[in-house]
Amino acid sequence: MSTLALVANAWLDSSTEKIRSKPVPWEGYQRANLVTSEELALIKKVDRQPQAKVQSILVTDGPTYATLYLKLLKKLVRVDTMQYLLVMIGDALLDHDERIPLFTKQIDTEPELPYGPLLRACTTPDEFVQLKAAQILTTLLSSESGPLSNQHIQPFLNTLASLIQGTSPHARDVAVQSLEALLTRTECRAAAWTMPNVVDGLVTILESNPTPQMCYQVGFCFWLLTFEQDVAEQINRKFDIIPLLMIIAQSVVKEKVQRVIVATYRNLVAKAPSQNLPAMLVAKLLPYVKNLSTRKWSDEEIVEDIEFLKEELTKNFESLTTYDEYTSELASGHLSWTPVHDSEAFWKENATKLNDKDYEQLKVLVKLLKESTDPVVLAVAAHDVGQYTKHYERGKKTLSDLGAKTRVMELMSHDNPDVRYQALLTTQRLVSQAWVG
Repeated sequence: MSTLALVANAWLDSSTEKIRSKPVPWEGYQRANLVTSEELALIKKVDRQPQAKVQSILVTDGPTYATLYLKLLKKLVRVDTMQYLLVMIGDALLDHDERIPLFTKQIDTEPELPYGPLLRACTTPDEFVQLKAAQILTTLLSSESGPLSNQHIQPFLNTLASLIQGTSPHARDVAVQSLEALLTRTECRAAAWTMPNVVDGLVTILESNPTPQMCYQVGFCFWLLTFEQDVAEQINRKFDIIPLLMIIAQSVVKEKVQRVIVATYRNLVAKAPSQNLPAMLVAKLLPYVKNLSTRKWSDEEIVEDIEFLKEELTKNFESLTTYDEYTSELASGHLSWTPVHDSEAFWKENATKLNDKDYEQLKVLVKLLKESTDPVVLAVAAHDVGQYTKHYERGKKTLSDLGAKTRVMELMSHDNPDVRYQALLTTQRLVSQAWVG
């Protein structure tokens, strides 16, 4: 596959066809002293010529034309001219990966080339210029043999993040494909992780009912990101990725989507089990994996990943007590009406365990009560505070000191009726009897 085809988009291809035949006022540029007579002579040899002729000229004069296109892109700012020059660069590279160094080696003679003009093109308001420049940048950056410079990665990732978060489906498609290609490099993964808007944009796509192909591409980006240790440790806490991927896995049956999600889960378990297993328990990952292990797969790798997950999750989950499951639910931040919350026996037996290690679990519960915006989490947390108070009367003072009493009283005027109801019941418990120190 041609490296240029790392990013393929039908709209970009059809627009390229139209732009290739449009006239550009080259003589006008020369009269305005923006183009030299030598540059004009060179450009005239290839301007609107049949592809076969242009390709034969590039065989002998490739280095000359690589320099010419980039220098013209650097100094000419009219949108139609930039469109044309980007098409010429794309044509030079398409099916000719051996020409990539003609562009990347320009940096040896002029430090701003090749990336300066292409990065500037990415910030031009014209969508074709942005996306064609992104396609070419992805091709060149992916092919660099040495480490990539942050001064090139950072602005390009910023551009991709804004394209992902924009409204254009073409832009989103091109940007996600560019990310897929770049995130194979560790320095790009490290840079992307320092820019929350990149991951935010990918999460937003998954939340907006994407096509199976887009699910796969975004899943592939997450898989690549989770090869980094710090990403594997933090991504679920910051972006709730474990339950989100589970929703996608259960709604999109295509094998390649399942495969990339399972591979991402494997990375999360292998690299950061203590940070990710609680959320996996709450997301019901083990029943999902057991179900997958009964299916026929055409790919050996997914079979291996499923077995790995099944073993690790079984080892970690099957010995858990009900209280361990409750603390896992707390740690995941995803409280829901699982049977444990309504069980009188559970609270009778375990309420005081929330006091262990200087009230560690109680503090987690109160933090959810204060910080969550999810009405289900708030209702369950308010209910649990009430159960704790009912079964451990002396805890009222601690709850008050932690700010739980004030927060529960605030929640009595919440928009959601279930939150209001649970907050009311718990407030009655908190204020019903005299304090016991």
